[in-house]
Amino acid sequence: MKKFELLDKTTVRRGDGSIFLCAGEMSGAGKMRRRECGAECQVKDYLFAVNLYFFDIVPNSGLMKCCQEVKTVAGIKDVARRAGVGVGTVSRMLNDSGYVAEETREKIEIAMKELNYIPNELARNLYHKRTGIIAVLVPNVSNPFFAEFVDYAESELYAAGYKMMLCNTAKERNAELEYLDMLNRHIVDGVITGVHTLDVEEYKKIHKPIVALDRYLGEHIPVVAADHKEGGRLAAETLVRNGCKKILHFRGQTAVESPYHERHYEFERFMEEIHIETYPYELEWNRLDSQYYQEVVEDVFSRGIDFDGVFAVDGLAIECMNEAIRRHLKVPRDIKFIAYDGTFITEIVEPMVTAVVQPIEGLAKQSVRLLRNMIKGREYVNKQIVLGVRLRKGKTTLV
Repeated sequence: MKKFELLDKTTVRRGDGSIFLCAGEMSGAGKMRRRECGAECQVKDYLFAVNLYFFDIVPNSGLMKCCQEVKTVAGIKDVARRAGVGVGTVSRMLNDSGYVAEETREKIEIAMKELNYIPNELARNLYHKRTGIIAVLVPNVSNPFFAEFVDYAESELYAAGYKMMLCNTAKERNAELEYLDMLNRHIVDGVITGVHTLDVEEYKKIHKPIVALDRYLGEHIPVVAADHKEGGRLAAETLVRNGCKKILHFRGQTAVESPYHERHYEFERFMEEIHIETYPYELEWNRLDSQYYQEVVEDVFSRGIDFDGVFAVDGLAIECMNEAIRRHLKVPRDIKFIAYDGTFITEIVEPMVTAVVQPIEGLAKQSVRLLRNMIKGREYVNKQIVLGVRLRKGKTTLV
């Protein structure tokens, strides 16, 4: 005959350790019988049910016959009771907030495993005044540069024990401000922002961990950027070396102060010094979508601009190249193209595009590293990290 323990008026533990729930109240300390095996039970200390079973009523016993298993979640008190320690000891171990002997840790771990106990991560994070979540703000994740940056950033954050909250801001006017408000309200531990729409003064009001990608937001917000000046020079030298005399130069608006403008300044400076003609085409601010690129290219060709070289970000360079090919121009014989960013899309088109490659993985790693340091309490003043770029030869230039 199997022995049962009546843990309270509705909970039973079998001899093999299985825990059962009796759906009706049972008598305090009396015996009971199961229809199948006639097992006895006695009242013991309360233990939170883990593997629970419903019972059909057995005549004259108040017990119910086992018909299905259900699951519940044990609490920290149940772990402490099973391990034979105090609740505070379990809490110190879970929160790593004080000394717990190795032998005691083993008892607690065994109890957690037996009870299928899952620590409350939210409560633990509140104890440490952290959420374990980092917000990454980008204009539009459909843009290849930001798509790659987000992918690398998420991997770095995960390895560091953080979850990433992805925030696309281009479609909503107040999105950037709302996400920053989440930082103020302790919903996220920090922000990595690659967005350039909100006034700098709004960032100066926030004294929380923020790292900026390619934008100056104040002396206490570190900046991570590529060496855009070198990138502009590499692009200019390559087009000149390929014999270009009339170069179409797509550039963004300079309304917002950002390191990436340096590539355009350096490109224009280089061309002016050697008297090469350029056609600067100023793009609308924060328009990074393919539909806009199509509109821009249509506008360029409708004007009848004569050019033999193009310098543009990846997506726009490819859109312009495709239109040139549709118009039966030969690449690179008639027009040479150099893209900036060097994302995967420049390698999967034909012809493969020559590109100035930004170190996107490195940008993500450095952004996460700086942010983690700030979360730990480190402060930065006028901190800027600049990573090198490189030229990747494709088939849209001759040499």
